[in-house]
Amino acid sequence: MNLQLFHLPLLLALALSGPAQAHETDSPSGPLGTVSFPTSCDPKVQPAFERAVAMLHSFWYSAGEKTFREVLKDDPGCAIATWGIASILMSNPLAGQGASAKGAEQAQVAIDEGRRIGAKSERERDYIEAVAAYYKDFATRPEKDRQVSRAKAYEALAQRYPADDEAKIFFALYNAGTQTQADQSYAAYLKSAGILETQFKKYPDHPGVAHYLIHSYDAPPLANQGLNAARRYADIAPAAPHALHMPSHIFTRIGSWQESAATNVRSRDVAKAGGEVDEAYHASDYMVYAYLQLARDAAARQAIYEALQVDAVTSRFTARYAKAAMPARYAFERGAWAEAAKLQPLGSPYPFVEAITYFTRSVGAARSGDLASARKDAEQLETLHNALLAAKNTYWATEVEVQRLAAAGWIALGEGKPEEGLKFMRAAADLEDRNEKHIVTPGRIVPARELLGEMLLEVRQPEAALKEFEASQQREP
Repeated sequence: MNLQLFHLPLLLALALSGPAQAHETDSPSGPLGTVSFPTSCDPKVQPAFERAVAMLHSFWYSAGEKTFREVLKDDPGCAIATWGIASILMSNPLAGQGASAKGAEQAQVAIDEGRRIGAKSERERDYIEAVAAYYKDFATRPEKDRQVSRAKAYEALAQRYPADDEAKIFFALYNAGTQTQADQSYAAYLKSAGILETQFKKYPDHPGVAHYLIHSYDAPPLANQGLNAARRYADIAPAAPHALHMPSHIFTRIGSWQESAATNVRSRDVAKAGGEVDEAYHASDYMVYAYLQLARDAAARQAIYEALQVDAVTSRFTARYAKAAMPARYAFERGAWAEAAKLQPLGSPYPFVEAITYFTRSVGAARSGDLASARKDAEQLETLHNALLAAKNTYWATEVEVQRLAAAGWIALGEGKPEEGLKFMRAAADLEDRNEKHIVTPGRIVPARELLGEMLLEVRQPEAALKEFEASQQREP
């Protein structure tokens, strides 16, 4: 392991409020980038602590939590390690799911332990309280409120310690986490990108800076600005499965399919070797999407087959989403409508995951001439939409409503009602345009506006169809 320790006296290290230089944080499995996070802990655990911070920056949660806990075991007085544990347990701050109830309980135990131990510096105590802001009244606050509290707490932390670049980097991440898919001014993303671009010049090998820049530019009009970070990140932290996958968020946005497929092959292989189920499925879904855009159907089919050999039971929706999405994409992209109509729901606890299959079945059945089956599956979409509304899950309720409207459109066309079909399909496309895709997916199973173009071709309106395809191309290259 090539890891440099601080060469400054311990007293000076304790006085620092930010990194004077970054340090390599290689793990036994390979490089993780360079990070510096001064602490008051025993110098013997400092390399492991910074390695854990690097894992946190690359969302390598299982390895990061284990490493933070090992740091605390080796130095029971290292209170700041409890901040790391609680940070890990928040899970992906950009996915909208947040910590699980069990994770929140474990995080609060860690926070309480950190308070009991008592950090030796005010800065470290403030870090612990910053992450505690997210967990306060956890059971009674919605995730969006917790996200805002977290962002505000880290903004205050960064302002209190202006020389602490780690605080700025974490604030940029958590601020990006407040970006909503409905806000197409991308205000939060752009604010975070402004912070991170400055940090990238200072720390070109920092895993978090490259990672969070990619997320901050993960939107159609911004994606080209993320290419530098995308092409750097996989080489900064090749030991982390998520770091190998993340460049494809930008590659997908600009239609660079070869690069997307290649980086996701690396990510999948590293994730499988490390037993990271969610990461393996997530990379596979992006990989399948890329292969299908290249018309590499055999490669897509093989990738799906290999992915489905891995047990997908985790508490997060990531693997379940990919498991439902990949066969649906494979059928849609090939126009295999009879095949689409026969897909089987997974029995997922997440309604928006189940909706993927029912949407694919309904459109597949309608385009195969089996309108009775198409209607039955469309009814399931309405039920799932209502369940999401009842759960106040507005984003996914909107996404399922887009699917329901699209299915209704193709059913109407099959019934010989082309004007009604186009009305439904236009409503679906317009609604989808007002919502950004979720980071769990490389793209919708099929863009609604692209489906509208296909319907216009069916009713012999090629000029109108071309306009819709061109509009879809701007959002989904």
